[in-house]
Amino acid sequence: MLTVDAKRTALMLVDMQNDFLHPKGAYGRAGQSCEAIAALPPRLRQVADAVRAAGGLIVSTHFTLVPGKDGNPLMSSHLKNLRPFLGKGDFAPGSFGQALINDLQPADLSVEKVAFSAFVHSRLEWILNKAGLDTLIFGGIVTNGGVASTVRDAHARDFYNIVLADGCAAFSDEAHEATIKSLATIVQVATCEQVINTLQG
Repeated sequence: MLTVDAKRTALMLVDMQNDFLHPKGAYGRAGQSCEAIAALPPRLRQVADAVRAAGGLIVSTHFTLVPGKDGNPLMSSHLKNLRPFLGKGDFAPGSFGQALINDLQPADLSVEKVAFSAFVHSRLEWILNKAGLDTLIFGGIVTNGGVASTVRDAHARDFYNIVLADGCAAFSDEAHEATIKSLATIVQVATCEQVINTLQG
């Protein structure tokens, strides 16, 4: 059974950004997409509407590449190796690519992130505490990257966490399913429909 006090709850939209999802974003231009990720926005829109109607907040995290002196992004070596197509202007602060996709706007609060976890080198914990939030519902991408890392850090900070099994996705079904199974040992796993029904009931 899910237990949710809506007024102390946030839907955490992890990295649902144009540079990840929009055809004209960095990943779209590089041909990096998958059906599971593309299917997320309408499901998460329904959850967002239910959270907001019940009195909760929508919080979006934004992966960010900070431009260096020459305009090229400052990047960790592992990211350069993993995503060599990323370059000048991608995920830049304030850019179209860094923004939350239109289908999920507006968010009530947003936080830039420079690591897999949105808690690392960011103001996220301070914002959540100041807003009186202690329950976090997670959806977004990718399950085995930004979602899992942020969820584990939220668990370590004593938040009550719910992960949307069908509101997250990865570039492979195997990675998604293995991560959900692993996270289920420390968080509540639910479907979008279950969360919506709880909020409405």
